[in-house]
Amino acid sequence: MANPNNETRSSDAGDASVARVEMKLEAVVIPVSNADRAKAFYGRLGWRLDADFAFDNGFRVVQFTPPGSGCSVQFGTNITAAAPGSAHGLYLIVSDIEAARDELAAHGIAVSEAFHAGAPGAQFQPDGTSDRVGGPAPDHGSYSSFATFSDPDGNGWLLQEVTTRLPGRGLGMDVPTLTELLREAETHHGEYEPTAPKHHWWDWYAAYIAARENGKTPEEAAKDAALHTQGAIDGATA
Repeated sequence: MANPNNETRSSDAGDASVARVEMKLEAVVIPVSNADRAKAFYGRLGWRLDADFAFDNGFRVVQFTPPGSGCSVQFGTNITAAAPGSAHGLYLIVSDIEAARDELAAHGIAVSEAFHAGAPGAQFQPDGTSDRVGGPAPDHGSYSSFATFSDPDGNGWLLQEVTTRLPGRGLGMDVPTLTELLREAETHHGEYEPTAPKHHWWDWYAAYIAARENGKTPEEAAKDAALHTQGAIDGATA
């Protein structure tokens, strides 16, 4: 077997002379047996419905995006030959495993209790197995706490708590996208500033960009940013 480290160095050296083209994971196709039932389920999760296109030849594609996600899921009819329910280990990264689990339960979703792995790979074992240790990791160590749930077909989703990213794992936003968001934020902040109380501009910008990343319109994001800024002012003067 070849040394994988040598292969990696060889690949890196070859890439140095070629312009790197960004390749962003845009959507993951999940196999379902009933598109309307799946649409109702993912809508109940509170995910954003991006599209529902049906065509005369029977092809239909439905797309949802989880809150804050840069990647979407697609399902429908005649969209994949995979068996319904055969997608497993679909990661959803959250900052607070218990809060995320409670939110799903509040939507009526059958979700496991939060757990941590007693043995490597326990997160991929069925709920109730002995290698799943109840409760989050004792120190809430990043990448160590989980919860699971499935859609009506049995496609399996895995919540993983990530509080601190490993080195090299950034926000995932490219320079052109961030530039456009900052330009857009500047425009809306300029409309807000003349009548706004004294505040730190970065509070407003941060809230605006976070709202836009979560799928809100520029107008909705501007309202969120104003509310956040007022809350920051109130907190500072309390």
